[in-house]
Amino acid sequence: MLINPNTSTATTAMMTAIARRTLGQALPVRGVTVARGPLMLTDPAALRAAAPEVLAAGLRAAAEGDCAALLVGAFGDPGLDALRAATGLPVAGLGEAALLEAAAGGRPFGVATTTPLLADAIAERVAALGLAARYTGIRLTAGAPERLSADPVLLLDRLERAVRACVERDGARAVVIGGGPLGEAAEALRARCAVEVVAPIPAACRALTRLPATD
Repeated sequence: MLINPNTSTATTAMMTAIARRTLGQALPVRGVTVARGPLMLTDPAALRAAAPEVLAAGLRAAAEGDCAALLVGAFGDPGLDALRAATGLPVAGLGEAALLEAAAGGRPFGVATTTPLLADAIAERVAALGLAARYTGIRLTAGAPERLSADPVLLLDRLERAVRACVERDGARAVVIGGGPLGEAAEALRARCAVEVVAPIPAACRALTRLPATD
């Protein structure tokens, strides 16, 4: 089950489609949208508010007994640790999986995203994962996240500029696209940028396939 921590059902559908393409027939994916919260998670308060909603959705899935694994569909990984502790199921989060993948082999990596108010939270997550020495920093798009999300062409252009800044100014050799709602843009950027672009939803799906299954 892919749990979308924001209340946009369109975002849930988009992320679920990407997860299904990544996992194929091996692991069918069902998308679920949390019951309450903002349409986008753009600041630390929104991340904190989303965590209990994510936990509640995961607990319902575990109780139903037809869920083999959980994927937290936000880059800030709200509720991730609580889900692992409470459900016993394999659980992956977009942020954790993408950051670890980007840093594999000791590569210097950066993050390109649309949410300036989450820059400190992202840096803290990088440090908590023990990756601070490889982190070249964050590059942010110009413009409000809500406006960019409503204009896919502009979003892609601004994110591509941020990716190039990570490489050309900061020395990154891999760049994470920091956001679940940026999933389609992340897929498109993989073909447009010479550097390795780490798309968070496929990264989390790959992480799930490496986790041991539960009985």
